[in-house]
Amino acid sequence: MTIHTPPNILLVDDDKFLLDMYSMKFVKDGFTVQACLSVNAAMDVLHGGFAPDMILFDLTMPERDGYAFLQALSDEHLAGDAKKVALTNESTDTERTKARELGADDFYIKATLIPSEVVTKVRAMLGLPVSVAA
Repeated sequence: MTIHTPPNILLVDDDKFLLDMYSMKFVKDGFTVQACLSVNAAMDVLHGGFAPDMILFDLTMPERDGYAFLQALSDEHLAGDAKKVALTNESTDTERTKARELGADDFYIKATLIPSEVVTKVRAMLGLPVSVAA
């Protein structure tokens, strides 16, 4: 996988406050960010040509949830090279297993991580050096 410079991240969460907070953290850390409040908006961004290195998405969203998002990515062969991480408060083994079966590479629990820790974990997953801006 070739990482873009700067790295591209797609954030998908229906909580605007959290989306804005994570967007600011990633932009401050040098990422190019596309933030979407819904799966449909994220699909539009991907259809428009945005090529993420990493996708962070919530599992619980109205209309289409994170599982439907993973399924759509697979069905439409979109963002195949991107790492996909559920950033959610859903944390049962059943939910983790389902997300992994649908293509999630990892599972971060929002309530246990502050945004700078999420940035650090993303950088590590992408093989990037840990930034001093975090």
